[in-house]
Amino acid sequence: MPNDGLSRGLRFYLQRALLAGMLLMSLSVTQAAAQGHAQGGELSPAVRAAAGQLRAALAGEGSQGMPFVIVSIGEQRLFLFEGSQLVARYPVSTATKGAGNRAGSDQTPLGLHRVAEKFGEEAPEGMIFKARRPTGEVAHILKAAVDVPEDHVTTRILWLDGLEPGVNKGPGIDSKSRFIYIHGTPEEGLIGQPASHGCVRMRNADVIALFDRLPVGARVSIIP
Repeated sequence: MPNDGLSRGLRFYLQRALLAGMLLMSLSVTQAAAQGHAQGGELSPAVRAAAGQLRAALAGEGSQGMPFVIVSIGEQRLFLFEGSQLVARYPVSTATKGAGNRAGSDQTPLGLHRVAEKFGEEAPEGMIFKARRPTGEVAHILKAAVDVPEDHVTTRILWLDGLEPGVNKGPGIDSKSRFIYIHGTPEEGLIGQPASHGCVRMRNADVIALFDRLPVGARVSIIP
């Protein structure tokens, strides 16, 4: 009988140890998956270089903790950094007509920008904005890859101001005067490919997340 009791006790503790191990393994896999979703694999050399340059510039200003963004036109991705850490990446849509700085070109400007103003805090997801004011109308969000005639700006707006004279700042090429935004769109099915008229479009839930983490004054570098 004592031997049988000991066997039952050992079996009980072994079973508990096995269950605990399985739970720890499951937690590790879940954490790794979450990190993989945020990180999304290795950064391209172009994004790494742009992030390094911007990080160094912010450190030189004493603002090394400020969040910043890299938008890659070639990858159709937006990368959000906080200090040395990549905290999120999102698919975006830049201009159908490619990169360019001229007023009336419908192209996305390259170079260093800052978030000049933000609009839409606490607006419901899908709210349509006209001249940066909520209209009271909520857009129907299209998940299929459909290009509709209306170029609605929805949910949140981050208005960009160019910081490079002759590149994205100045007469005829000024990003702020061109009303270059990061904003939500009803055409979510087109996100991940060029589809805008110059702005950086995001999915509506994604632009809310970015809006909440990116303060006015934060730098945004748009690269080819």
